[in-house]
Amino acid sequence: MFSALALLTLAASPPPAAVAVHFDRDGKVETRVAAGLADRADGRAIGPDDPVRIASVSKLVVALGVLRLVEAGRLDLDRDVSDYLGWRLRHPAWPDRPISLAQLLGHRSGLNDDTDYALPLDADLETALRNPAAWDGARAPGGDFAYANFNYPVVAAAIEGATGERFDQAMARLVFRPLGLDACFNWPTCSDAAVTRAVVLYGADGNVVRDDLKGVRPACPVVPATDGSCDVAAYRLGRHGAGFSPQGGLRISANGLARIGVMLLRRGESFLKPESLARLEAMAPVRPTSGEGTGGFFCEYGIAMHSTGGPALADPACRDDLFGDARLRLGHSGDAYGLRSGLWFDLEGGEGIAYFVTQVPEGQKGTRSAYSAAEERLVDAALRRSADASPLASPAHGH
Repeated sequence: MFSALALLTLAASPPPAAVAVHFDRDGKVETRVAAGLADRADGRAIGPDDPVRIASVSKLVVALGVLRLVEAGRLDLDRDVSDYLGWRLRHPAWPDRPISLAQLLGHRSGLNDDTDYALPLDADLETALRNPAAWDGARAPGGDFAYANFNYPVVAAAIEGATGERFDQAMARLVFRPLGLDACFNWPTCSDAAVTRAVVLYGADGNVVRDDLKGVRPACPVVPATDGSCDVAAYRLGRHGAGFSPQGGLRISANGLARIGVMLLRRGESFLKPESLARLEAMAPVRPTSGEGTGGFFCEYGIAMHSTGGPALADPACRDDLFGDARLRLGHSGDAYGLRSGLWFDLEGGEGIAYFVTQVPEGQKGTRSAYSAAEERLVDAALRRSADASPLASPAHGH
């Protein structure tokens, strides 16, 4: 493992932090990189068990909860999601077309992110989605892929409608406890020990942007109501969905992600059935022209899972080969608040990588892919391709 001291000497001050773990089908999990500080205020070194806001890798974990409910007969990926919401969800330009969970999970519902999906506590999801600006007028449900975070509050509301449980509590029951994970959405269901190990997120300028907890859970785990109040008991199941940040608010460690990766490499173990894995991993070519992930970043996407490398690289417009070896890997990436993250597994090789790196400048690009230079260096270090690979020696500006 690269020493924190060696990596920090190569970085500008204040430095970012990075963790990467390697896992395999046999269940071996090895820390390959752990460098930098989880909290600069107390000088706490970062480690593979420290939970971080993992950004959009959260979407893959939400899909695991959905699939567990599908297997239990509580949800159906292809049924009109309105049946679970208790209110009618329709694209205003296609009012006769039902919208399914599969379309929402796979970013083919017609929703966009042109309106704010971080809804205040007193907001109503049905009302928010009656706004025509929340929809892409050119994309019908089931049509072209366009990445949109707003899909996931709807998925969370459907989970609530099907279970009668608040989204974050349902995820704890469906996913975290069965897999033995000390993980949570927006902190309420994590252990006290996890809260004390929270990774503080810093922007590229070094300023705090998220989770400066100082060992204490946030007083308000959701976006406060429009009057500034925060009575979480006022949260309405099936009518909000956004409160616990299903699109990116998962707090989980790199080792926790690796546990999920091992389960996927082991073909679901006793957690998911083969037919669920097949649905999750069924990739379809995508070439988004709007939203996140343009420029060859997304080349294939299924339901809450995408690929790097593999057959998609036959298209010269595809630049998704983060690892630079053309091998097909499945998983999901994350990008928010200066953090870049990923969970990737190679079914043929029987191994995978879970990682995150903080303080990445907005728009930074690597040399071989549409991913950031910091991520390219980090996965090289994690795969031990170069003794000099340093994920923390990142350039000052994006390019």
